[in-house]
Amino acid sequence: MEHLTLYRKYRPKTFEDVIGQEHITRALQNQIASGKISHAYLFTGSRGIGKTSVARIFARAVNCEHNENGSPCGKCDTCKRLENESDINIIEIDAASNNRVDDVREIREKVKFLPVGTKYKVYIIDEVHMLTDSAFNALLKTLEEPPSHVIFILATTEAHKLPATILSRCTRFDFRLVSVEKLTKLLQNIFDKEGIEYEVEALRLIASAGEGSVRDTLSIADCIVAYSEDKATKESVQKVLGTTDYDLLIRYFDLLRDKNIGGILEFANEIDSSGKNISVFVKELSKHARNLLICKSCHNPNDILNAPQEAFDKLMAQSESFDERILVRYMQVLGGAENELRYTLSPRLLLETLSLSVMEGDTSEVAKKN
Repeated sequence: MEHLTLYRKYRPKTFEDVIGQEHITRALQNQIASGKISHAYLFTGSRGIGKTSVARIFARAVNCEHNENGSPCGKCDTCKRLENESDINIIEIDAASNNRVDDVREIREKVKFLPVGTKYKVYIIDEVHMLTDSAFNALLKTLEEPPSHVIFILATTEAHKLPATILSRCTRFDFRLVSVEKLTKLLQNIFDKEGIEYEVEALRLIASAGEGSVRDTLSIADCIVAYSEDKATKESVQKVLGTTDYDLLIRYFDLLRDKNIGGILEFANEIDSSGKNISVFVKELSKHARNLLICKSCHNPNDILNAPQEAFDKLMAQSESFDERILVRYMQVLGGAENELRYTLSPRLLLETLSLSVMEGDTSEVAKKN
């Protein structure tokens, strides 16, 4: 039997299954329930947050014989037939590989034909920003005067690359990145269904690594499951991702604060000897500086951080010993080193240089303050 990855196995089937996009699913359900359906939609947002999944659900919902509050029932003959990805009434086109004007002209010819056994024929054009200028011009005519039985859904991660003439003819929905809290709950539900043991902190680390993308989060979870076998633990997640424990980040920033040059050089040796990815480590240092700045300057910092209580308490305690301007400098220096780390022959030497550079900056800031 074919093995399905988690993101394929748990792809949402109804609007209620979609997480983090309630502002969009609610609007689409209302349109379907009221019959006020647009002829063209633009779904835009980062990768892996549900654009294509929502497009497929919408395509089934507008054709469902007994939709439930705007969602496909999944039981009628039409729903069952449309679940087949080869059904001729839902046409998915990858604009990255079908971006020529001839490809769009072919669409223009085919939209004239009525759907077979359904009310609407739905065209889902993914990565639509990849179309050529002449292909956009060819598509424009169809979007201006589409047949009543056709709905277009254009999906893209880069809406700014679309011509204004296309944008003005679509009902636009902007998809948001999904919060760590919602991704963690999704992982808990999936791991419970799969019978996989886990530590909640491990799932939170996976969700954080997914950076708001459901697909990326579930892909990482697949790797963790393959590595862990029996139980997903905090340690197994850190080993697979190459991420760093909070305590190491706290210790590093304590050394910076104390201007402990010897301690920093020993720490860099420890990180390098342990086999950690220094590029990932520096990225986490920049993020840690940002977290400290949030703790230092915001009224309800953990509403933003969503950190475990133990880690949050450590962040709050450490933030008290840093000046806001120094933390901003840490973010600038460490965050700006990403390209350098990509091409350097000695990541460890660059880590040492960055560390000494931010410490020197600390001294300058103190002198200015005094």
